Amino acid sequence: MDFGIHQQVLLAVFCIALVLGAIAQKTHFCTMGAVSDWINMGDTGRMRAWVLSMAVALSGVVLLEATETINLSAETFPPYRTASFAWLRYLAGGVLFGIGMTLGSGCGNKTLVRIGGGNVKSLTVLVVAAASAYLMLWTPLFETAFVPAIRATTINLSQYGMPTQEAGSILAVMAGLEPSRTLNLTVSAVAALGMFAWVFKSRDFRASFDNVLGGAVVGAAVTAAWYLTGGPLGRAWKEYAEMATEIPSRVQTQSFTFISPMGDTLRYLMEPAKLSLINFGVVALAGVILGGFLYALATRRLRFERFFTFGDFASHVLGGALMGIGGVLAMGCTIGQAVTGVSTFAIGSILAFLAIVIGAAGTMKFQYWRLMQEQ
Repeated sequence: MDFGIHQQVLLAVFCIALVLGAIAQKTHFCTMGAVSDWINMGDTGRMRAWVLSMAVALSGVVLLEATETINLSAETFPPYRTASFAWLRYLAGGVLFGIGMTLGSGCGNKTLVRIGGGNVKSLTVLVVAAASAYLMLWTPLFETAFVPAIRATTINLSQYGMPTQEAGSILAVMAGLEPSRTLNLTVSAVAALGMFAWVFKSRDFRASFDNVLGGAVVGAAVTAAWYLTGGPLGRAWKEYAEMATEIPSRVQTQSFTFISPMGDTLRYLMEPAKLSLINFGVVALAGVILGGFLYALATRRLRFERFFTFGDFASHVLGGALMGIGGVLAMGCTIGQAVTGVSTFAIGSILAFLAIVIGAAGTMKFQYWRLMQEQ
């Protein structure tokens, strides 16, 4: 097989994901852990690392769009800035995912990193989440169970003069102004500066090398993927796909997300000879797992972890199912919406992020209450 532009893009994605997995393993970057530390101990270190990743990614997008290198208001996967504001989808999917990642002991990215470290419990979560995501993506389940409610509650923002669901466009219309690219970039830049200010206000955070490194690398990885798939190479990649005899899967402007790719990976494994099904998400999953494994191996962090009770097994299975369903419903996870999506400054992504935190925090509070009742 020729090593053409399609293979170049996928190799670059794999390399970025490899670094992402290794750094997440080193720094313990974990979005579920961020919520847990905050809710249970009042420690905001990992929450600030999460917000730092958003700030870095948002700043990167502002720079890339200001220089007209990329345009995320055009077609992307998923369609973050679409004028169809499916608020119920973001809210319900985010809550389900937040519950699921708490029961499953980690978000999509953390699940992959833990697999690289030898965690069989996370492998179980991956298998169940992949199966659930596959059912949502490639069977009538989503169309039958969710689309009627989504259609009934979706707001077409274009009817109100908002070309996209960017926060800047919505604020402009609310203020009686005409939405513009300059205004959107300004609003995004101010928001990014506010995030940086909150993150680095903490002396403890500034003193934590791992938290700073983890947040910075995750945000930079998201920015790099946007540039890769939406910049000059990405445009050539799309032109190649349009002329290809067998069109490759998901050749679109995109960045990191980890739930839909689980469903896509299962789809490929069902037809392993069909190489066109190997897409951005599939190689990203493989890269994060391998990156986590290589770092754990090099630092002797490999540790076999298995289930000891049926209750623990059942909790992780349910968590995986809710992650797969909720992640596809919300069009992203704690990385796919809360970092990649927030980097587009779409209000749907912001809503999904808040819903994920609410779902996770509520589940943690319930688990603590139940534990107290049993004592």
